[in-house]
Amino acid sequence: MSYFLKRFNLMKQIFLVFYTLLIFSCSEKENPDNNPNERYFPPKTGSTWETLDPAGLNWNVEELQKLNTLLKENGTRGFILLQGGKIVVENYYGTRLANSQPFDRESTWYWASAGKTLTATLIGLAQEEGKLSIAESSSKYLGEGWTSMSEEQEKKITIWHHLTMTSGLDDGVTNKDDFTPENLKFLTEPGSRWAYHNAPYTVLDKVVEVSTGRGFSDYFNQKLASKIGMTGSWQRLGFNHVFFSNARSMARFGLLILANGDWAGEPVIGDKSYLDQMINSSQNLNQSYGYLWWLNGKNSFMVPSLQIQFPGYFTPNAPPDMVCGMGKDGQFVCVVPSLDLVMVRMGLSPDQSLVPFMFLNDIWFFLRNIIPSS
Repeated sequence: MSYFLKRFNLMKQIFLVFYTLLIFSCSEKENPDNNPNERYFPPKTGSTWETLDPAGLNWNVEELQKLNTLLKENGTRGFILLQGGKIVVENYYGTRLANSQPFDRESTWYWASAGKTLTATLIGLAQEEGKLSIAESSSKYLGEGWTSMSEEQEKKITIWHHLTMTSGLDDGVTNKDDFTPENLKFLTEPGSRWAYHNAPYTVLDKVVEVSTGRGFSDYFNQKLASKIGMTGSWQRLGFNHVFFSNARSMARFGLLILANGDWAGEPVIGDKSYLDQMINSSQNLNQSYGYLWWLNGKNSFMVPSLQIQFPGYFTPNAPPDMVCGMGKDGQFVCVVPSLDLVMVRMGLSPDQSLVPFMFLNDIWFFLRNIIPSS
C-alpha cells in the first residue's frame, strides 16, 4: 500500500510542478509588454511618442553604452529602438547632410535601398486596389521597348520578377542603376537567376504610376505615409529614386510592419496574404530575400554582385525572425516580432559594401547581450 501511496505523491508533485510551469508560461505570454493588442502607436501628428526606460526593462545598460560607442565611431546619425511601439533608445550623432548643424530628431537622411521596402509595399497596395497584379507582365505598364530585348522576351518579365530580383536582365553592365533600354539586356530566362540589380527595381515607380494613374509620390503619401504619420520626400539622384526622412518616420514604417500592416487598429495593408509573401522567402535562389526585403534565419543567403549561396543567416547574431530593409552606407529598418522590436539606423558607411551585413551583425552582437531573451 505504501508503494502506491509513494507513486501517488510522486505523480502529484510532478503535476504541481507542471502546473506551476504552465501558469508561469501563460503569465509570460500575457505580459502586456509582449502583447500585440497592447502595442503603442504614436499620434500621426506632433512629436509625442511614449518612451520606456531600458533599465526598467532589465536591459543591460553597460552593454548599451558599448553599443553607443560602436554606433558613434562608425558614422551613425540616427539610431532608434522601439519595443511594443514605445521608444527605448533614441540617439543622434554628428551633423546634418546640408550643413554643419547637429543631427537631431527633425533631421532628414537618405534611406538608400532600404526604401525598396516602401516600393514593395506600394505595389501590394496597388494590387489590393485591383490596379495591377504582380503576376502580370510589367510590359503592360512599361510599354513595348522598355528594354533592348525582343518583345517576346520582355513580356516574360512579370512584376513579381522585379520584386524578387529575378528579372534575368544582365547586371554585369557598367551602371547597374541605368534603366534606359540600351542598358537593360537579356542574360537568362526570368526566374532562373537572382541578382541584386537596381535598374529593374527602379522601373517599378512607373508601374505604380501607370497602374494607379497617380504620381508616385502622391500615391505614396495618400496610401501609406499619411496613414501612419510619416514625413519625408522622394528625390531623384541620378537614375535612383531615393526617399529621405527623419529617423522617426523610418521607425513608424517598421512599426507598421511589426503590427502586421495595421496602425492603431486600422488596416493600412489590408491584403495580409501579400504582406506575408513580402516578408517571407519569395524564391529558392536566395532564400533570404522576399519582395525587396531581407530575411534572416534562412538556410542560406546571397549578397549583391556575387553569384554564390552562403550557408546560414546573413546576421547570425540576430534573432532568426528578423526582417530588414537595408541600404547602402548602413541604412537599416529591422523588425523582430519575437522581441516586439523595431530597430532603425541611419548614417554614413561603416564599410564599403553595398549592403553592410557585417556592421548589422556587429550591432546585434551587443543587442543580444542588452535585451533579455534576445
